Amino acid sequence: MIRVSGLTKSISTATHRVDILKGINFEIAQGEFVAIMGASGSGKSTLLGLLAGLDAPTTGKILLDGEDITGLDEDSMAVLRGRKVGFVFQSYNLIPTLTAEENVMLPLELAGGNGSAGRKRARELLDAVGLSDRRDHYPVQLSGGEQQRVALARAFTAKPPILLADEPTGNLDSQNGKHVLDLLIQLNQSEKTTLVLVTHDQTLATYASRRIILRDGLIVGDERT
Repeated sequence: MIRVSGLTKSISTATHRVDILKGINFEIAQGEFVAIMGASGSGKSTLLGLLAGLDAPTTGKILLDGEDITGLDEDSMAVLRGRKVGFVFQSYNLIPTLTAEENVMLPLELAGGNGSAGRKRARELLDAVGLSDRRDHYPVQLSGGEQQRVALARAFTAKPPILLADEPTGNLDSQNGKHVLDLLIQLNQSEKTTLVLVTHDQTLATYASRRIILRDGLIVGDERT
């Protein structure tokens, strides 16, 4: 489902170049749950952003479900991302002027989907994450845990084959974090989605079937549990 080869990412300043990723290679099969781990500055969030097509690599290739995304322009990448990739951010990234239901419907609306079908799908997912009674609430009216559950529902709206999550429990207390993780696993299994999760939390990573460990822009471990 995901194939990465020779991936590097560097940024240049006025005085020097910083190599964030230094030659990354791996493959992830359909339906795998992979945790990408490493200390701050190891390159894990940069890697996830590259997998999502939110940034371009310096060199190397990324194939998502057989499609090379490294040469796509922004419009083509947006279309592919809408079809193949869901993304969950640590900071939720909900649109404050939309209700929970409208936030979850958004990916289908952006893809030109049917409004009534989108509303039905949104309600099913909000029910799955235990928020059917909060669907008309705006983000400011929801707790952090509830906002992250709305963000989870939104990520699954278009039934993407790949779900990427960047520290999805990082802003939550342990109880809400465990709830969100359980929902991620439950939705991952019910939707047959390939799940790639960036985390520094060792406990959370134990739920993954595989752990890829980064250090200083290199893979230093690739373990199956």
